[in-house]
Amino acid sequence: MRLARSVLRAIFVCLTSVVLALPASAAPTPAPTAPPSLDNVTCLNCHDGKKSKLEVPGAENKPRLLRGVAPDKYAQSVHANMQCVACHSDIIDLADKGNAHVKNPAVALKKVDCAGCHEELWDQTVKRGKVTERPRLGVVAKNIEAYRKSFHARPNADDKTQPNAKCDQCHDTHTFNVPPKNTPQHTQWRLSIPNVCGTSCHTEQLESYLTSVHGQENSKKMLAQGAVCSDCHTAHSISSTSGDAFKLTVSSNCGNCHVDKLESYKDTFHGQVSTLGYAYTAKCYNCHGSHQILKVSDPKSMVHPDNRLKTCQTCHNAKKGLPDVPAGFASYQPHGNAHDFNKYPQIWVAWQIMVQLLVGTFGFFWLHTALWFYREYKERKERAGQPHIKPDSVPAQFKGKHIQRFTPIWRIAHITFALSLMVLTLTGMPLFYSDVAWAPAIMRALGGPHSAGVIHRVAAVVFAGVFFWHIIYMVMGIVRNRKTFKILGPNSMVPNLQDGKDMLAMFQWFFGQGPRPKFDRWTYWEKFDYWAPFWGVTIIGGSGLIMWLPGFFGAFLPGWIFNVAAIFHGEEAFLAVVFLFTVHFFNNHFRPDKFPLEVVMFTGTFSLEEFKHDHGVEYQRLVDSGELEKYLVDAPSPAKLAASKVLGFTLITIGLTLLTLVAIGFFTSH
Repeated sequence: MRLARSVLRAIFVCLTSVVLALPASAAPTPAPTAPPSLDNVTCLNCHDGKKSKLEVPGAENKPRLLRGVAPDKYAQSVHANMQCVACHSDIIDLADKGNAHVKNPAVALKKVDCAGCHEELWDQTVKRGKVTERPRLGVVAKNIEAYRKSFHARPNADDKTQPNAKCDQCHDTHTFNVPPKNTPQHTQWRLSIPNVCGTSCHTEQLESYLTSVHGQENSKKMLAQGAVCSDCHTAHSISSTSGDAFKLTVSSNCGNCHVDKLESYKDTFHGQVSTLGYAYTAKCYNCHGSHQILKVSDPKSMVHPDNRLKTCQTCHNAKKGLPDVPAGFASYQPHGNAHDFNKYPQIWVAWQIMVQLLVGTFGFFWLHTALWFYREYKERKERAGQPHIKPDSVPAQFKGKHIQRFTPIWRIAHITFALSLMVLTLTGMPLFYSDVAWAPAIMRALGGPHSAGVIHRVAAVVFAGVFFWHIIYMVMGIVRNRKTFKILGPNSMVPNLQDGKDMLAMFQWFFGQGPRPKFDRWTYWEKFDYWAPFWGVTIIGGSGLIMWLPGFFGAFLPGWIFNVAAIFHGEEAFLAVVFLFTVHFFNNHFRPDKFPLEVVMFTGTFSLEEFKHDHGVEYQRLVDSGELEKYLVDAPSPAKLAASKVLGFTLITIGLTLLTLVAIGFFTSH
């Protein structure tokens, strides 16, 4: 062993001598020492949030504060598995001061780009086809997109280089984590949101909020049931509260909790206009306040009965172009529920009246229409294409003659009445079905609610004008012919016993139990069509006038009358439109014997053969009295007939289009 050591020592000495004899440049370079890892443990040696005060020497030997990170909270955050230097990539090892890890003071600290990092991660996830494995990243990417368009992302008024709010101000990136729902941790996290928003930025709003019904629910009861900032303002799509975008969405945000109140609000004029996309009508906060919302029973509440009139007058005043509201108007029920008799008895009764009227009218006449179609269609098949009117049914000398049924003045009145009703439908239904897709488009085409309202009222005046002109004209005619006029005579529109017999005979014919009855000058369904506008104009016109002049009627009527007027106006309008464009169109145009168009109301005449078929009793009476020839006229010219068909098909097309829109609204509206 001694010999082996001696030999090894000798070899080492020889090698050392050789190495020392070599030039310095040829000496082997020692392997570099790997720098210590900049891991989170290393970072937390300095940035340990558990320490009382974190300071390091700064410029000019002045102490510089370090941001502390609580290790336990960071370990529970969404970033717990990340290394600090993944975000703070400009922190490097200078191997200085005892091999400490510090920032190079000569280089400005980079801003940590939270949004850019998450967007890059999401882009990589999409490219790699891992979307289903990391769905939360997609949510974050959408939130970032919303934030970039939000009010928070705009340059701050005091410092244009900074946004109004950065991610880290709301989400402390070192501790951020959204606990699972329905856990105590999630409740505490939700309860902290108002303080996060209010403590650093919105201090006045926080102060008001804490005294509100929402704030009291959260801060005192600790139930997290009351609304917090993000419920009303959203979390990332925050917009300026003075902008239309916020005004048009805030009521829906309130409705996420107050579902029934939102539905009743959307049934009011305020809610309908707002739903159509116009921001000028009252929203929830206009009546209830924004951050200082109190219960209705609270004397300080804006909607307390003692304060409600003043609240309404903040919008309804002469300075804003609206008439001042009287005391009666303040008892209007903006959330009246037609299904709650105990709380809203008048509204419930009004709704029940209209429901029964709708069900009764449509139930009877749609059944009547269906049976009539069935009987005429069946007889048409049995005739195997033969006309339903025999060509030799009238004397030969009268062949080709027509009988005068409507004078020009009646035809003008009819078309004016029809056009005004169609305009009323077009301008009124977008409000009635404001949440349907076609409603905003039509309202924009009309120039907005203000323009549509003017058009609607002008059409209403025309509609009512024709109606009252007709009454005056009829009264004058009765007075002029008072010696021969009979209230229940064949030329009178007053229903009589024979109409009841005719209707019974008609149903017997429907079921094949008797022949088709012969009618006099006016049939029972024509008399119904005639008298329906009397109650329709009364209900629609009266209720519309009340809503048109709320200041006048509110001076002596209670506020609930406006709720009832809205129900009567809308439901009766629906009844009129659907009845006219289904039952009336069928009776006169769509039944097999008349399809596709009856032009008598446009030409004023129809053939003598058709007159005998449809009004056999009157025909026979005129024949027996020798007066038939007095009413005979020549058939309309081809040009007049063609023009009448164009007019008729145009009106039918408009009517069916409006009916389709109403049907879409009825079946898809809330």
